[in-house]
Amino acid sequence: MDPSSCPFCHLEVPSSELEWHANSHFEVEDEDEQLAARDLEFAQQLALAPSSPPSSSMNSQAIGDLPISRCDAQISMEDKVSCLIALQTRTTFYEIEHGLMALLRDCLESERGNTTSIVSGYIDHFQSIPSEDVGWGCGWRNIQMLSSHLLMQRHEAREVLFGGWGFVPDIPSLQRWLEIAWEKGFDELGSDHFANNIYGSKKWIGTTECAALFRSFGLRARIVDFGPKELESFYPLLPGSSLGKEVKRIHNGGKRKAIQVCGPMDRYLLARNHDVSQASSSGDEKSGCSSIPLGDSLGSKSNENLGNKFTRNSKGHQVLIDWIWNYFSDKNFTKSGNRQVVVSDKTPLYFQHDGHSRTVVGIQVKHQHNGMQQHNLLILDPGHRTADLERSLKQKVGWQKFIKRGVHTLKKPQYQLCYIDTGIANREEVELLKTIESVFLEF
Repeated sequence: MDPSSCPFCHLEVPSSELEWHANSHFEVEDEDEQLAARDLEFAQQLALAPSSPPSSSMNSQAIGDLPISRCDAQISMEDKVSCLIALQTRTTFYEIEHGLMALLRDCLESERGNTTSIVSGYIDHFQSIPSEDVGWGCGWRNIQMLSSHLLMQRHEAREVLFGGWGFVPDIPSLQRWLEIAWEKGFDELGSDHFANNIYGSKKWIGTTECAALFRSFGLRARIVDFGPKELESFYPLLPGSSLGKEVKRIHNGGKRKAIQVCGPMDRYLLARNHDVSQASSSGDEKSGCSSIPLGDSLGSKSNENLGNKFTRNSKGHQVLIDWIWNYFSDKNFTKSGNRQVVVSDKTPLYFQHDGHSRTVVGIQVKHQHNGMQQHNLLILDPGHRTADLERSLKQKVGWQKFIKRGVHTLKKPQYQLCYIDTGIANREEVELLKTIESVFLEF
């Protein structure tokens, strides 16, 4: 059998043993410091090479397969980032032919009745996989969905996210990026809660982890909290909380010490950082509606925190619905479409509640003869199989049960959203973004 040359040590070995021999260079052995140093030197050399997506050559394939754990804790931050950029792995997922949002827009346009839908421009669906992350990975899958949108829709985000390589990393790579965000000083309380270590674990994450990860790249990730007056004790003792009024909450030291969490929603995660069944859409989460006058019209003026855009007659969870409508309908960000389906430049929303998280990609309002409006959130759930979602959209049969959620399905006492504002933060702003803040809106 013809020998082959190892790409790392250039030793000639039988072709049948080449893969085993090459992988042996990256086995983690605490006592083998010399090997660890050589691996690191190799990764740094790769990081200095011109940035381009991995090719099909053997060396590039080996780079994609390298264990992220080689980014040793003793090396400098600059070297860690370079190492991770070189070693991160592109995630694999089921790609929907013609694009998921194009199929959804087609379905929305084919519906009867006087409706208006506002949706995000592009997003890929990432499902939880039974052999990988079912029961704990929904947060990471929603981060992947947001990443797919940012990489496709925002040039400035594509330049900075994940080293500028232009692809969505897998969950282990994202876990390493979050650890680097923590080490840079983003969300210190969250870092402390996870003991600065999330790589390789099955611990649940929440909205603040999503925000910290994106903020570490200079993206302006914002958080909005929704909850009832009765749960005010879970929030910081800030005066003046009232319906429709912003209450800025500082996560870094601004909450009661007895709670010891990174955000109001994240306290739910404390008792759930173990293998549990991931919540899926409940049986009553079918297409539903609420009847209440619309809080604002398409084309309302932009407001940095969107906290004062609600009518005073909004009740209960309708506050959340109104906020989402005003978020997507901002005229300054709406770019195309028709009267029935409008495409917005706004990012999808990371949507967190007790036990699960999903991604909001738009909202629909149905105008009734009596002047009232019925609303449906348009949601992608990582608990759904992408192939099933694609089939229902292409056949235009049963897609509503996968995507539409009315106000009557919002039965949780608290919700939390994360969205990404446009632009890249400068050096001074990045320092401010290290402290996680949010806006609190009372139900």
